[in-house]
Amino acid sequence: MPSSISWGLLLLVGLCCLAPGSQVQDPQEAQSSDHGHEHEEHSTCHNVSSRVIDMAFTLYREPATWSRHSNILFSPVSIAMAFAMLSLGTKSDTHTQILEGLKLNLSETPEAKIHECFQHLLQTFQKPSQQRQVTTGSSLFIHSSLKLVDQFVQDTKNLYHAEIVLVDFRNNQEAKKQINSHVQQKTRRTVMGLVNHLENDTALALLNYISFHGKWNEEPNAERHIVENFHVNRKMTIKVPMIHCLGNFFLHRDKELSSWVLVQHYLGDTTFAILPDPGRMLQVEKKLTPKHFEDILRKSDLRPANLHFPKLSISGTIDLKPVLRSLGITKVFSHEADLSGITEDAPLRLSQALNKAELTFDKEETVAAGDAKWEENTLFKAPTVQFNRPFFLIIMDEYTNFPLFGGKIVNPIEK
Repeated sequence: MPSSISWGLLLLVGLCCLAPGSQVQDPQEAQSSDHGHEHEEHSTCHNVSSRVIDMAFTLYREPATWSRHSNILFSPVSIAMAFAMLSLGTKSDTHTQILEGLKLNLSETPEAKIHECFQHLLQTFQKPSQQRQVTTGSSLFIHSSLKLVDQFVQDTKNLYHAEIVLVDFRNNQEAKKQINSHVQQKTRRTVMGLVNHLENDTALALLNYISFHGKWNEEPNAERHIVENFHVNRKMTIKVPMIHCLGNFFLHRDKELSSWVLVQHYLGDTTFAILPDPGRMLQVEKKLTPKHFEDILRKSDLRPANLHFPKLSISGTIDLKPVLRSLGITKVFSHEADLSGITEDAPLRLSQALNKAELTFDKEETVAAGDAKWEENTLFKAPTVQFNRPFFLIIMDEYTNFPLFGGKIVNPIEK
């Protein structure tokens, strides 16, 4: 077997240009003959999504310790899907470590069902809709001299709709150019120049991306777009574009977290925006658990509010190699990695793992209602909730409950 000239490079791209989406078909609306099967599938996938949520909290707490003054944004489901797909080509301890690191319980859900759940999610994204457009996919870049295992090629294509592209990694600059060109094409030039560096002996690259475009579901009673102060920290205040709305919103005052929580039920997605009281960010980071979201959904009420929310257009790139160590995923990055399920021609190891997420949260300005209409609405007594300081943002697929995006917004205009 040739010497290890073939390290792997994993690039996870969770790309999202987000506005609220459309409602995924509920299985109760399906044919009665299919109801039992779909109910079982939903229950199984809900177990998998719960595990991915647990993984998301572990991942968040790792990079959260690195920066207190920058945005944190990542796509938990993109990371989980990419590593689950990679696991199809791993064996022995490398295989076990990845699945256990992703918090996936094989005694609870068979491995084949786990892959089927991710396949189902991808199929959901591909359903045509006037309210939601999702572009997602995976691409494998393989050194042109390596022979692939047929079963791996078939499984990645059928389950994850992955593309396999042959690349001559002996020419480092040309390989980087080919990968970046492919990503630009697949993301419609949304992601440019993703790969800045390749190891000299790279032979495998895996890219996963998701692009989301949707529409708002409801309109407020009155709305205006203004520029207001946003307090990044005690010493730094910036001017940011804000959406100022008067209307009814699902709001919850969480006393345990000392936070206001805004829940936006869009057509197909649910967004949780958690606004800690001044000085309480660290406390919320330590206390927040997946159970809080269940409580928030149960306790949030539709209530009138004077809401100030920033327009968002942010992105984040996270080096997952140190982060995944917190999940116990280490062997795939070492010389002891067993990726013989991908190719038997040469030993492979994963040299780099990146997660890139881009999020645009905006709203087209509606036709002005006029000063009289605005003043009329301001007469109603309602709490004022201003997202004018750092807050958490979690976006979940409403039907499958998979966490699409998570992070902390520290500076809404930071690119």
